Amino acid sequence: MTDTSPRSLECWLPDLQRFEPSHPLRTFLGRAERLDDGAKGYLGGLSAYFQCGSEIPAAALTREHLHGDAVDACWLSADPAWVQPDLSGARLLACGQMQLSMEDAQSLAAPLKPVFADACMTLEVSSPDRWHLRLSSQSPLPDFAAPEQALGEDLYEHLPQGPDGRRWRVLFNEVQVLLHQHPVNAERRARGLPPVNSLWLWGGGTLPQRVTTTLAGVIGEDVLLLALARRAGIPAQPRNAATVTAAKDGWLIDLQDQPVEVINEAWWPLLEAIAKRKALTLSFASGERWLHRPWHRLRFWRKAAP
Repeated sequence: MTDTSPRSLECWLPDLQRFEPSHPLRTFLGRAERLDDGAKGYLGGLSAYFQCGSEIPAAALTREHLHGDAVDACWLSADPAWVQPDLSGARLLACGQMQLSMEDAQSLAAPLKPVFADACMTLEVSSPDRWHLRLSSQSPLPDFAAPEQALGEDLYEHLPQGPDGRRWRVLFNEVQVLLHQHPVNAERRARGLPPVNSLWLWGGGTLPQRVTTTLAGVIGEDVLLLALARRAGIPAQPRNAATVTAAKDGWLIDLQDQPVEVINEAWWPLLEAIAKRKALTLSFASGERWLHRPWHRLRFWRKAAP
């Protein structure tokens, strides 16, 4: 996703399909140069920008970023989640970003810690939205689906299967039972918030010895992106109007986690202004990629991208 020449400023955006056909972005893309498609999805995009030698061990990286103690252990993300039962089973409707305070997160985690301790694991509340399981460094882990793979779908289709996955399915059910009637969830329902009635396990592995990237720096708020940047030894800046406007070639502006409405109001005018003075590569979470050079804006005869 960073193979353009000369080097450009990179911008990572949500799925292209989220932008209406009438959005000015479509006209912008129609005048730009279409590149080969890149990686799709959240973890796919991160893997294209950062290389760890294998799949990204999200849990170990985020734990190290938040607390600096991920060495010599195996880690698994155990993020607070909202599961909604339906006629055919249950669906994962939210994972992380549950508007929890640290006090509420610790309260929810308290009855779960003995359950995981009995299974020789330690549940750590690294932040209100990021919980982790610490295991021994040699612990075997089945394949766990990332939240983006399971959101909106029947979650039981994404739980570890077979004999090796049985202990994890049992733990998953125990967690749901304990959280179902937790007082914090009663308070959340009274405030019109969804309950935290499950944990989603994903991103297992140990801290990679080395992370490489061709990026010069990143601008964003995503914890895993920031963790990868730190491990790769490149600078990271918070996402605001000043940092985006001053972004240099070779840097990545991460907007893929932003709603389209927010991009329209806060970021698209800035990107249009940047594109008038420097090359800008737009990469979408759905895989499409375009390179826009300043002179491309003169291609007024070209049709908007579909």
